[in-house]
Amino acid sequence: MDPIVVILFVAIVALTLVITYYAAKQTKSTGDFYTAGGGLTGWQNGLAIAGDYLSAASFLGIAGAIALNGFDGFFYSIGFLIAYLVVLLLVAEPLRNLGKYTLADMINSRFDAKKVRGAAALSTITIVLFYMIAQLVGAGALIQLLFDIPYWVAVLIVGVMMTIYVLFGGMIATSWVQIVKAVLLMAGMVIVSFMVLWKFNFNIGAMFTEVKQATSHGENFLNPGIKYTNPLGTISLMLALVLGTAGLPHILMRFFTVKDAKTARSSVITATWTIGIFYILIVFLGFGAALYVGESEILAANPGGNMAAPLLAEAIGGNILFAFISAVAFATILAVVAGLVLSGASAFAHDIYGEIIKKGKATERQQMLAARYAALGVSVFSIVLSLGAQYLNVAFLVSLAFCIAASANLPVILYTVYWKRFNTNGAIWALLTGLFSALILVSMSPSVFSPVEGAALFVGNPIFPLDNPALVSVPLGFLAGYLGTVFSKEYDFQRYAEVKVRANTGYRG
Repeated sequence: MDPIVVILFVAIVALTLVITYYAAKQTKSTGDFYTAGGGLTGWQNGLAIAGDYLSAASFLGIAGAIALNGFDGFFYSIGFLIAYLVVLLLVAEPLRNLGKYTLADMINSRFDAKKVRGAAALSTITIVLFYMIAQLVGAGALIQLLFDIPYWVAVLIVGVMMTIYVLFGGMIATSWVQIVKAVLLMAGMVIVSFMVLWKFNFNIGAMFTEVKQATSHGENFLNPGIKYTNPLGTISLMLALVLGTAGLPHILMRFFTVKDAKTARSSVITATWTIGIFYILIVFLGFGAALYVGESEILAANPGGNMAAPLLAEAIGGNILFAFISAVAFATILAVVAGLVLSGASAFAHDIYGEIIKKGKATERQQMLAARYAALGVSVFSIVLSLGAQYLNVAFLVSLAFCIAASANLPVILYTVYWKRFNTNGAIWALLTGLFSALILVSMSPSVFSPVEGAALFVGNPIFPLDNPALVSVPLGFLAGYLGTVFSKEYDFQRYAEVKVRANTGYRG
């Protein structure tokens, strides 16, 4: 065990615990716990969004996917980045103006119905669990590689850390951990990318030429079709990535941490620039790993390819750079899982307990206790699930979360803000149809069943042909919202007029 690695890991953990300690002193109300009291500035929230969004799937999963599959691995980068245009243009401002703590708050600004809030909370919790599993799988693989400890022990270490952040520091601690992580991550990306390009005298063309000869794919490495041979499957994946961000609960929750819609827009712009630079640099990490680590060593370290970035750092920068990049990856996972736990806990404590069970009459103390118990429950359940998903690529796991978000949450968000006839029935139909169609189709897909042993969770022939079902489940979500509305005679045009004014101006009367 390299002492440099231990020192950097301890330094990262110590820094985040200091942040949590000071944040705990400022977390005195449910508003502080859920949304940091709405006190973040645009650039702070923008960096926190980037820190929340640039997860283990991006840093570990995409670097590995590019190293192993070339151009096809880059599809994730394209989808993740373009997705923020949807957020900026359609979602950020109305969400901030209509919501309070959660996505369900935003939807209930138009439909004051417990069943709508319950369906939205169910969708949020499902997405959080998928996303959480991805982060914990990445964390387990990373710490297992570094410290040579069992995978399950590594997962428990991360689980305990993330629970501490949320239980004691709430959104204030989570936000500042995400900001620090975003700065460290971008610094690590720049350093590794610079070192890779330096080996080619900063001649990108030479790097592209050499990488074509360094892998078993040869000339095909820079062309689509290595992994995604089905054009419809590729379109389905991109649809999930582009539309899914606008429905991710832990990202949407970040817009409640600023004071107004103008600040929410500026935070999206800051996040988009940060994320855009990251996804340009990730190409150099993927190519560098293919050149200087090699397919066999990447796969030997982790069958999903998730250790490509840390192994590249070790190959070109030795133990010090390896330790730094690994510590950054660890901070990446801690920051993201803290945000996920918080969004899952808010769905349980605020939506289900506070608004449905207690009918909005829970005391401040009851809400805080419920939030902390819910955070603990989400953490434990996610840890248990992640123990059985060790060999899955984390980028794939996240794409499933994006699919559910695009199929269930996005139709309801857009219909709520932009369609006058939309009603309670339509909201429930859209949420449940989008959610269950995505889950059912995934359970029958090649991602779960494969005739090749070890290629998926189970051996067998898939019934549904696409790895990611967004091409079917997203239209089903929108269609269900439409049909549920037109088949119901319940309309409230006056309520829509009020919501439209609030969505565009923030005026609450």
